[in-house]
Amino acid sequence: MEKMSSSIGVRQLTVLGEFKPFGLIAEALDGKVADDAVTAKYEYFLFDPEITRDIDVEDSCDEVSSALTSCGDNELFIRGNRIIWSTGARVFKRFTLRSPVVKLMAAMLSMQPGSAIVCWCRMGHTAEALLCILQIDCLTIYNNSGEVVSPPLPRAVSSIWPLPFGLLLQQEFEGNIPSRAPFSSTSPLIGARDMFTAPNHMQKGEGNAVCSHLILMDPLDEQEPIFIEDRGKSNVMKEYDEKTIWTSDRVPLMASYNKGKMQHSLWVAEMINSNFDEATACSSNVNPMGVLSKHVSFRRIWHGKGAQMAACKVFMATNDDATPLVCFFHQEQRKLLSVGLQSVEINNEIVFDVKPDMSWIIDAVAASPVTVTRPRVKVGLLPYSDIIVLAPDNVLLLYSGRQCLCRYVLPSCLNKGQHLYDLKFPETSFPNDLKISGLADAVEGRVNVIVNNRQMFRCALRQSPSSLLANDCITALAEGLSSSFYRHFLGVFWRDGDPAHLSETESSVDSEWDSFCHVIMQLCRKSNDTSQKCSGSAAHSAWDFLLNSQFHNNFCKLNSMFGTSGAASLYQKKSNFSKSLVDGRESSEKPFYSDLLVESLDSLHALYENLKFDNLRKRDLELLAILLCNIAEFLGEDNYLDHYIRDFPGLCKKFMLSRPTSSHKICPSLFRWLENCLQHGCNYTNICDLPPLVRRDASSVVSLARQIVSFYSILSGAELQGKNLSSGVHCNISMGSHGSKEELTVLAMVGERFGLQQLDSLPSGISLPLRHALDKCRDSPPNDWPAAAYVLLGRQDLAMSTLSRECKYREIETPTNVNVISMSTPYMLNLHPVTISSTISDAIGLEGTKFEDTDSVDGSMTDGMEHIFNSSTQLRYGRDLRLNEVRRLLCSSRPVAIQTSVSHSASDQDLQQAQLWHLAQRTTSLPLGRGAFTLATIYTLLTEAFTVPKLVLAGRLPAQQNATVNLDPNIRNIQELKSWPEFHNAVAAGLRLAPLQGRMSRTWIIYNKPEEPNSVHAGLLLALGLHGHLREHESTTVGLMLGLAASYRGTMQPAISKSLYIHIPGRHPSSYPELELPTLLQSAALMSLGILYEGSAHPQTMQALLGEIGRRSGGDNVLEREGHAVSAGFALGLVALGHGEDTLGFINTFVNRLFLYIGGKVQNERSHFSTNSMDENRGSAQMMDGTTINIDVTAPGATVALALMFLKTESEAIVSRLPIPSTYFDLQYVRPDFIMLRVIARNLIMWSRVHPSKDWVLSQIPQVVKCGVEGLGGDGEGDDVDDMDAEAFVQAYVNVVAGACISLGLVFAGTRNGNAQELLYEFAIYFLNEIKPVSPTSSGKVFPKGLSRYIDRVTLETCLHLIVLSLSVVMAGSGHLQTFRLLRFLRSRNCADGQSSYGIQMAVSLATGFLFLGGGMRTFSTNNSAIAALLITLYPRMPTGPNDNRCHLQAFRHLYVLATEARWVQTVDVDTGLPVYAPLEVTIRETEHYAESSFCEVTPCLLPERAILKRIRVCGPRYWPQVIDFAPEDKPWWNFGDKNNPFNSGVLYIKRKVGACSYVDDPIGCQSLLSRAMHKVFGLTSSKASDTISDIHSGSSAATVDQLVSTFSSDPSLIAFAQLCCDPSWYSRSDADFKEFCLQVLFECVSKDRPALLQVYLSLYTTIESMVGQVTTGAVVFGDSLSISAFKLALTYIEALMTQKLSAPKGGIIQSTFVGSLRKQVEELLNGSQELRDDFHKYLKLGTWPNGEPQDKRSILLSWFLHWYDVPTSSAIKIAIDRVKPKLMSSSSVPLLHLCFPRTHINVISEIHRCFSS
Repeated sequence: MEKMSSSIGVRQLTVLGEFKPFGLIAEALDGKVADDAVTAKYEYFLFDPEITRDIDVEDSCDEVSSALTSCGDNELFIRGNRIIWSTGARVFKRFTLRSPVVKLMAAMLSMQPGSAIVCWCRMGHTAEALLCILQIDCLTIYNNSGEVVSPPLPRAVSSIWPLPFGLLLQQEFEGNIPSRAPFSSTSPLIGARDMFTAPNHMQKGEGNAVCSHLILMDPLDEQEPIFIEDRGKSNVMKEYDEKTIWTSDRVPLMASYNKGKMQHSLWVAEMINSNFDEATACSSNVNPMGVLSKHVSFRRIWHGKGAQMAACKVFMATNDDATPLVCFFHQEQRKLLSVGLQSVEINNEIVFDVKPDMSWIIDAVAASPVTVTRPRVKVGLLPYSDIIVLAPDNVLLLYSGRQCLCRYVLPSCLNKGQHLYDLKFPETSFPNDLKISGLADAVEGRVNVIVNNRQMFRCALRQSPSSLLANDCITALAEGLSSSFYRHFLGVFWRDGDPAHLSETESSVDSEWDSFCHVIMQLCRKSNDTSQKCSGSAAHSAWDFLLNSQFHNNFCKLNSMFGTSGAASLYQKKSNFSKSLVDGRESSEKPFYSDLLVESLDSLHALYENLKFDNLRKRDLELLAILLCNIAEFLGEDNYLDHYIRDFPGLCKKFMLSRPTSSHKICPSLFRWLENCLQHGCNYTNICDLPPLVRRDASSVVSLARQIVSFYSILSGAELQGKNLSSGVHCNISMGSHGSKEELTVLAMVGERFGLQQLDSLPSGISLPLRHALDKCRDSPPNDWPAAAYVLLGRQDLAMSTLSRECKYREIETPTNVNVISMSTPYMLNLHPVTISSTISDAIGLEGTKFEDTDSVDGSMTDGMEHIFNSSTQLRYGRDLRLNEVRRLLCSSRPVAIQTSVSHSASDQDLQQAQLWHLAQRTTSLPLGRGAFTLATIYTLLTEAFTVPKLVLAGRLPAQQNATVNLDPNIRNIQELKSWPEFHNAVAAGLRLAPLQGRMSRTWIIYNKPEEPNSVHAGLLLALGLHGHLREHESTTVGLMLGLAASYRGTMQPAISKSLYIHIPGRHPSSYPELELPTLLQSAALMSLGILYEGSAHPQTMQALLGEIGRRSGGDNVLEREGHAVSAGFALGLVALGHGEDTLGFINTFVNRLFLYIGGKVQNERSHFSTNSMDENRGSAQMMDGTTINIDVTAPGATVALALMFLKTESEAIVSRLPIPSTYFDLQYVRPDFIMLRVIARNLIMWSRVHPSKDWVLSQIPQVVKCGVEGLGGDGEGDDVDDMDAEAFVQAYVNVVAGACISLGLVFAGTRNGNAQELLYEFAIYFLNEIKPVSPTSSGKVFPKGLSRYIDRVTLETCLHLIVLSLSVVMAGSGHLQTFRLLRFLRSRNCADGQSSYGIQMAVSLATGFLFLGGGMRTFSTNNSAIAALLITLYPRMPTGPNDNRCHLQAFRHLYVLATEARWVQTVDVDTGLPVYAPLEVTIRETEHYAESSFCEVTPCLLPERAILKRIRVCGPRYWPQVIDFAPEDKPWWNFGDKNNPFNSGVLYIKRKVGACSYVDDPIGCQSLLSRAMHKVFGLTSSKASDTISDIHSGSSAATVDQLVSTFSSDPSLIAFAQLCCDPSWYSRSDADFKEFCLQVLFECVSKDRPALLQVYLSLYTTIESMVGQVTTGAVVFGDSLSISAFKLALTYIEALMTQKLSAPKGGIIQSTFVGSLRKQVEELLNGSQELRDDFHKYLKLGTWPNGEPQDKRSILLSWFLHWYDVPTSSAIKIAIDRVKPKLMSSSSVPLLHLCFPRTHINVISEIHRCFSS
């Protein structure tokens, strides 16, 4: 050890300070002091903050990761039931548990070392890490937001361990009492501390039986057993003796120890398909795995025997060849065992195994993983980790794999008590009285060092700041050198790479770089020294000897013309030749160092070429060029040396090419490769131009170069071969469809995480082809791309839509994605609402006063509709006040106005009470319409109490200063009047809650429960049930029946079914005690049963409901038995909804029974009556009067049952048995209201034959009725007709017409069909005029007149309002103005005429609500379930009063909610976040009635149903096109959270094109950019440029540049540049040409919506102008020629467009004339100097660079010339000339030279010929 320590370098620890857990400081600041022995014990552990970072952040760029990591260590401090999470020196979070954490010290002493009780773990596919805490009685899991989950544990769990995909739970056999002795340690703190070193966590150790290990994949799932793979079979793991001592949270590895076998094992966890024996699973008391598709299985990959105790510490490190290691530290043996791993990728999965014969042992008393040698480098998923080891002789050593790098010592000042930060530590100080005795809490490059006086110091192992260039060079050598070379370099670097000046406190980044250069030059000196030793007494160097050797002469003769022989053969020959001259050990050192330097040159040159692609690292590039020149000069690689001098001509002062070259190795050049790729395709490029490191898959340091090469390869037609391209480079391709190479390039950019920031950091010429690919895909990219791809294209609208869909699927509230942000920062900073349109704000301000001034007495009162006004509704209705009017009409929380005389008298009080009573009928009906109007329009907080608006029946007297008048309780029972209206009021309030916010919690519902049950709470529960919020409740209370059934619709949930059957006495068994239940409850139970079993065709339920139709109710109200039968009929229809004859095998029996209930005849009555006995229970009688069934009670229920059972089945047989009376006798036999039901039923069955035309409606009327009505006449005609006969005809006529109109309303529900609307409106006006002429009609003789003489007004009113209700159903959600005017007229007319029955008012209220359903954002569907719900709501028997439930339970009127769909879509400008108008082209598919068609809608709007919707396209010139294709499916509209939902809660993000205004600001398009007088602002002619600018500066222009640009674009780069153009200092510039150019470029970028090209134009222009200015003035602006190479790529891009190598249907993205003008300037610059020609001749002949005055200017100009014309190196030219001369057939060598150098310009070839021929 002493010998090894003396041969390695010595470095000092950087002491950060004395360590103390910050949790103790936080407790002291909080004033919390431990008061007993239990809470006095505490524990803590430090961990890397990257453990808790989201996965997306972990994958972000290295710079961001390093910045986040440098914030300091994170600490978890645990005492009792309190946990403090601190970051650095501040408390981040505090956790308080219900019970204490497992007693820590007891666990430490008695349990297995390494057991964990607290750990961070990621479960499932979640991105965030969860804090898992094992307590005495439970497991608690916290997320970062503080939400807590406590999953139940099956039995006692001894420890928990994190795995990449879940939490591992260790169990022990029952009765196993822990009795282990504590392990020993040289330090009292090592044992405790080592167990808390990340990622090893805290410990506990008890267990239970059955499965020894469980896995928790999700906090809300149950634990699953772990399986063990044995001989190809998977069995449940019952290895109780295998105690887990370590797991990895990054890779699926676990280490365990078996004390009985004294064996350590290493396991790999795998997710495999379940194929084990079910009997095995059944025998174990674990969850059956037969239903699981995958399970976790452990496979043993290594075991080691001989350890009497478990390793006290296990961790992962990295070997020097970048392979992972698993290290076992044995405290009692003082040994560190390292086991090498290998990983193989199979089917995109990484499989781990142990490397054979790859293990070693190091003596150690403490060891920890640290990140020192290669920070910010990852090997797969793991960071590159070294090992810090405390040797037995108290020496602290740093290992990289098995190689010891250096020894760390403490600074001497620790002994003297000086301030740590004011000291200068000598290099070799090692105080005698302070020795390192332990290590603890290693995190990254920091570790706690414990000294022998029990002090603990936090020390850093790396210097700070850190040089990025030095780290990149080290990484390049690590990836490019062979393992033996890299180990040698690492040893030299850590031995000699820390000179004395680096220990000073003023160390900087440059000092680290100087240290690295010092090591490299030291390798060169060693090679030189070795060569001199090998040459003996020869005076000349080994280099000169090689040049004069016979080998070199032979090589020059045999080498090809271009000098392209491989470097490997050359150096192999050199090595052999050297070995022939010398012998012994010394002879082998020279090739070793030479080969090391050759590989170093290749690796560092790859990094050099990579840095050329980053504009921000030009200084690093120049520093690296100096180092590479030294290496190349030493190795004699003059081609490399010439390459670097051409890039940085200033280097020619130090490095001269004056000697004959010794190597013809071609220097790789990425710029040359990219040019060839664009010109000829990637298949014709020279592979030698690509550095070998770029072609390596796992290289990270040159990833930028590899990415650019791969993108260019794909653009040039390279084929994808696995994960590699045919050009030889690796490339990750993101998921998504592609149809062109440009689209594939974009997917490659996303797959490589190449964002806009990286694109802007590229040189302009290199970025142009990539920007070309993005621009080509921008118009219509595929719909299945990831969001990051759309951000690259500048289509943030598509990106936000994609993110929203992902967030809904992952149940995330806000659409954020770290990946997209990291790829687009700062390019999405403008995607936030920044302005509010004046139109919208004015409208919002307008509505705030309208309503309050009209009807309000107290403005603070809420009416339940105050939230309905928002930017979306205002955008839809603009300044239209119809929403205000709807709110006024449906308000029931304020006193209504009573019109009376000014003088007050006693008779007026009676009049007021009578008028108030009529108004109360209307007020009590308003909540039904308000519920529809506000349906799903608010989002409540679950922490707030829910408020229900008051139902006010009082009135106010405007003539008497709004005095309030209340109903007299002595005249009428007000509470009885308000019971059901209060219920409806609460339902309306509850329906406001949007179903998008997830299910309501049980706590919230109970929180809003009153002390005593009332109608309000019952209504709220029904509303929650209709929205599906009651799925978590098991309550069987009566108020929940409908709500529970709606929440569990169609599920046949057994528990709910039982609770419903309890309320149906007819279904009770004979042994059940007899119950007297109200008929209302029985009716509600029947309907709920039908909803619960909807569409199931459950035979027993159908049999029961069939019997209930004909069963007399046993309740207390005989008059309500019709409602009971109707409920049963609806329920039966719901159960067999749309099944028709496919329902059951004995459907004929059901149909006969139903027709018997209707009053029809059956063919086999005996068989029918034989079934009656099945339904007889106890003494309940059938509804029979004498021997016949009372069809007045049973017919409505049976009719609707048949209608729903055979809905849309087109069954002629059933329709024929439901005839409309066609004879006078039949008219007398069938009740008129039953005729209406039959018409509805027939049309629902014959669905496809319903047509919105008068002819179809008239065809529904029987001929006898039609003739009878026509015979009546309207002007006294038809007096010969008997009044009784006339009444029968008219009754049948109006009911048939009303039934046909209801059928139209149901068939065209929510379609806004124009024909249906016009027809229903015409019939409504007709009926209105028949009641009382109010408007002229154009019906002529089509409709009969004078119906009111033969029929009562109530019937006409009922039919009228049913037609109006059907009209609103058709126009649901549209806010149709004509229909709304009709409804408002009916409302006012009913009050004026005194015809204000509750049923009529309810119809008007519901119709108003339907017309503005959900505030205009919802509409109705026409699927079977929706039609059934609408039929229940529209059942044509209106109640006579608020408490009338005889024929139809009023609560059923709310079931329309089940038929609604949120087919609303609004377009939101992604730049401003505001809703905007946008034209949509909607395409509906072809059906049997009409062909495929398209129509235009302007958003916000309602879309057609999903069954017919085919395509939506954002059209119009102002917004970027966007197409969404649909697969027409007969399914309901998408719900929130559906994975394939194309809309985000009805939001479609769109992006406005630059240069266009929104339709709000510019409705007719007269303010677009191109329509403005642009010359007044931009000054497009040079003659007027100065005048224009002065006008702008003086303010005389109509708009300044920045104002104009900000109007048409929200791009931050354009706005910032426009503001620069308006800066006062801008106008003081003298270069008018540049100012004009900037304005023209700004106009170009704005008008063509290419803001990214602003940088490209400016970069190219300023580059060429600077070159011209440098030549003309002589002032050196930049001393490199890199910009010339980038500009040449821009020229090559233009040529590729012209030669159609790149497709460009719209032309290039940059003006070719602009690039051509710059090219002409460069050529004029390089062709007009005789001095340059002379320097070029000297370069050709002598290989020298200019050395006269001014040297810098001349050398820079020469380098530009050589780059511009692709001139080869002088040595290559000389070789070509020598070989061409003997073959000359003529006096000119130009043709042959041009063949030799095809890339060189022909004029330069001629100049070369003249030079060598002179």
